[in-house]
Amino acid sequence: MRIATWNVNSVKARLPNLVAWLAEARPDVLLLQELKCVDEAFPAAEIEELGYNFATHGQKSYNGVAILAKRPIEDVARGLPGDEADIQARYIEATVAGVRVASIYLPNGNPAPGEKFDYKLAWMDRLVPHARELLAREETFVLGGDYNVCPTDDDVYDPVKWADDALCRPESRARFRTLLHLGLTDAFRALHPEPHQYSYWDYVQRRWELDHGLRIDHLLLSPQAADRLLESGIDKEPRGRERASDHTPVWCTLADG
Repeated sequence: MRIATWNVNSVKARLPNLVAWLAEARPDVLLLQELKCVDEAFPAAEIEELGYNFATHGQKSYNGVAILAKRPIEDVARGLPGDEADIQARYIEATVAGVRVASIYLPNGNPAPGEKFDYKLAWMDRLVPHARELLAREETFVLGGDYNVCPTDDDVYDPVKWADDALCRPESRARFRTLLHLGLTDAFRALHPEPHQYSYWDYVQRRWELDHGLRIDHLLLSPQAADRLLESGIDKEPRGRERASDHTPVWCTLADG
């Protein structure tokens, strides 16, 4: 099973690129973030024409996450548990072919310090116990998405410049490490220890052309999923296309269970 994650930065604006990549890469599961549309506006016809089922958790103009899959999508849960007052569409979870998958759009948190950073940390503090609960079930699962966290200095092109950014601050990194210490595996880093491999390049200051990027899109695997990990990678090709998202797909392949 090949599982990919991609922050498309508006599913409507990037639809031609999304359709082209799906037709070429054919992942079994694609976790999307930053749809920027309500559920009713999701491009259902185009996705179904490619042979994919989908489940969405949308929001007008902001956020929004989705799961696309070739197989049936079952037992869908929308929203991260722990705060009923949180209406931001940042989390969706479902089961595909016996694998529990989640699409995560973690808050950016800038400017930091501030209310947005506090929200980011509180959101991560809700994600940790939920991950712990999933682990207790001893199921195969993948928590994928735009985590808006560079786990280490190896994951940012200029660590000094970015040291005080919410994506690199020690509070964000500490919570990400907590997830790993629960027993989750960073699929890309498990097979690619080399530094300075990125999944995001801002549109400004020729960041893409200069490879001034960040690795903030991650697939975190339960022990059962990690035992099945065969391959992982970052597909940079979509970032070079016209009207590209500022993120590019990150993927992993799990052996059949």
